[in-house]
Order: sequence, then C-alpha cells, then structure tokens
Amino acid sequence: MSTTTRTIEPLRLDSPIDTTEHLQLSAVPQPTAQLDGSIGRLDNDDQAPEHATEAIPDGGYGWTVVASCFLLLFWINGYTTAWVKSPQLHTNIRTITFVGSFYMACMVAFGLASVRVSRSFGMRKTCLVAVGLFGAGLIATSFTLEHLAGLFCIAGLLVGLSTSLLYTATNTMPTQWFSSKLGTANGLVKTGGGVGATVIPLAAQGLIDKLGLEWTFRVFGLLILATGIPCALLLKETGRTGAVSRFDWSLLKNIPFLALATAGAVGVFAMFVPPFFLPLFANSIGLSDSIGAGLVAGFGASTAVGRLAGGWVCDRIGAFNALAITAFINCVSMLAIWPVSSSLPPLFVFAIVNGCANGSFFVCLPTAVAALAPGSAAASISLMTSFWTPGYLMGAPLAGILIDLTGASHASSIEPYRAAIFYAAGVGTLATLLILVSRLRLDRELIKKL
Repeated sequence: MSTTTRTIEPLRLDSPIDTTEHLQLSAVPQPTAQLDGSIGRLDNDDQAPEHATEAIPDGGYGWTVVASCFLLLFWINGYTTAWVKSPQLHTNIRTITFVGSFYMACMVAFGLASVRVSRSFGMRKTCLVAVGLFGAGLIATSFTLEHLAGLFCIAGLLVGLSTSLLYTATNTMPTQWFSSKLGTANGLVKTGGGVGATVIPLAAQGLIDKLGLEWTFRVFGLLILATGIPCALLLKETGRTGAVSRFDWSLLKNIPFLALATAGAVGVFAMFVPPFFLPLFANSIGLSDSIGAGLVAGFGASTAVGRLAGGWVCDRIGAFNALAITAFINCVSMLAIWPVSSSLPPLFVFAIVNGCANGSFFVCLPTAVAALAPGSAAASISLMTSFWTPGYLMGAPLAGILIDLTGASHASSIEPYRAAIFYAAGVGTLATLLILVSRLRLDRELIKKL
C-alpha cells in the first residue's frame, strides 16, 4: 500500500496544529522556537489549510476517553494518602511520608520513558499492563507492611512506575481528542484525582477499622483491577499519536517554555505542604483530630472543584491567563490567610481557597504546555512533569524538617509553623513570577486571551 505524505506547517499559538490519520511523522515539522521566546511563523502562502483543526474531534468518543482517564486518576491520587495513618506501620510518620513522596516522585520522574513505551506498544496495551502492575503492587504491599525496604521497593518504586504509565495516559490522551475544549477535558480528568484524594482516604480508614490494614490494601488492589482494566480497554488513540509523541528539543531554547517548566518544578514544592500538615496545624490551635481530618477532606474536595473550574476557565480566558490567576491565588492564600489562621473559620477558608487553587494549578499548567507546543504535546507535558520529581520527593519532607526544627509538632500555637508556611509561600511566589514571565514573553497585552 502506498503512503501519502503531507506536510502540515506550524500555526500561531492560538491556532493549534492538528493532523489527520495516516500522516508520516517525519513529514510534520515542529514550530521553530526562537531565542527571544517567540514561535516561528510562516508567510501567508505557507499557512496550513483552514480546516486543519477539524481533524481533532473535540468530543464524540473523546468523552469516553475522558471518563476512563477520570477513573484511572481517581485511583492514582487516592492511593497516595490511603495507607499512611495506620498504627500497624512500625515506623515514624516522617518515614512513611517519605515513602509516599518517593512514590509520587517515581510517578513523574519517568514521564518521557512512559511516552516512549506508550508509543512503542500503544496506549491501550501499555495501560492494561500498568493497571495489572498497579493492582498487583497494592496486593503485594499488604505482605510487606512490616518491612521498610519492601515498602520502598513495592509501594514506592513498583507502584510508582506503573502509575507513571497511567499518569502519562491521563495527561496526554485528551490532547488527541480535544482542541478548543481541551481545558474542559483536562479539568474533568483531573477532577477524578481530586475526588479520589477526598474519597479514598475516608474509605481506607473505614476498611482499616473493620478489616485491618493488610486487607485494606488487598481490597483496593482488587478494585483497581476490576475497574481499571475496563478503563484501559476503552482507551482509543486517534491518528494524531505520532504527531504528539516526540519532543521538540528546540523548545529548550524557548524562554516561555523554560519559564513555564521551571515554574512547575518550583511550584510543586509547595503544593503538598497544606494537605500533609493541616491536621498537625489544627491540633496546635486546639482543634480535634476529627476536625483536622475534616479540613483535609475539605481541601481534597476543593481540589476537585478547582480542577473542574480551572479547565472551564482555561477555555474561556486562555490557559496562560488562568494559570497566572491560579498561581496568584495560591500564593496569596499562603501569605495572607494561613499565617493568621489561629481559629477554625479562617483555617477552613484557607483550606477551601488553597485547595481550589491547588487543583486548578494541575489543570492549567499542562493545558498551557499543550497550547505552547501543540505539535509535541504529549512529550512536552511529560518532560515538564518530570521536572516535578524533586518537588514531589522533597516538598513535604522539607516542610516536615522545618516543623521538627522549630518544635511545631508539639506546639500549642501557630508561631512555630510560620517557617514551614513561609517556605511554601516563598516557592509559590517564585512560581507565580516565573509564570508571569512566560505569559509576558508571549504577549505583553494582559487582557488578551492566551
């Protein structure tokens, strides 16, 4: 069979590149990144045809893909906090927190490798294997709870590698099916993570009380297999797979992309500090453990709302504008609300506001990257998330070290927590400034949709 080769030229940033099925990858040139941060543009005679964007369905079966990714991310995010509170783990909370951080770091560290595996074997087959390893990993973890090395190897490394493949799918599959509605699609997918982070810890505690920690892991492992395998089977790729699977290395000379990637790498240091330490903070101002748990649940529910709303806002005002607003709100909440939250009402307001901003951040950032590099969206998003590895690994533990050094874990006021609070607020502020640099390098007109 003969192969027809077409060349699709790059468009402006507000006109994403789209390809039809059966195009040769070698025939799809990427946007040219200039040293001044601009994207190379073509003469009018070389513009892609006006109907080029019609190759992306912007709906249809894409909503089934979104639903499948929603459920996969439900389990991925929920797993992180489902098992760290049991007295049956004979080690201190800081060590257990580090196991959870190690898992999250593995999940993002192998992003580019996950794209390569998915391209070689197909997204459906890759996710089927990943779901199998994820479920089996939780079941195997139930037999290693008394062994710290086993927790790191299985609950951290093995499960982290499997969820890296699934996380890559949830980040990149919407870019194949959506263009003008990409923000909404990403928001719906990421909402699954917020729901999982809210529901699964509560369900885990109930199962631990009734069945014990070992059987809680086994139940979750079996549920992941039972629900995840059908989700993987429902994943379907479009003919755009090749066009979005290779990273455009010239983007490393592109100032907006570098500023955006650096903002993500810096910003994630702060993102997990509030949910990890809200219970301790609540205890320090005289609130009960149940109220502390309720604050964390409220934070998780707010991230779900923020993810859904963030995607909708991206489609209305542009991903870069939405991301800048989100980062600013996150920063202000940690600078102006958390340090003065000496009673339940302001602390509750902080949990809700920061949770919404936190959730929206994880939607707006990949959506902005996809808009900046439409010809290599999957690989660009995966490279960007791999930069999150240090923040996922050390963000919350660094705050824990500051809390230990100031004696805040046994404090009866908020004063000793200020070091950890301002650490999180400081890196959040730096991330906000970097996002603003990226936005202004693209266009200095702030009211423009971008």
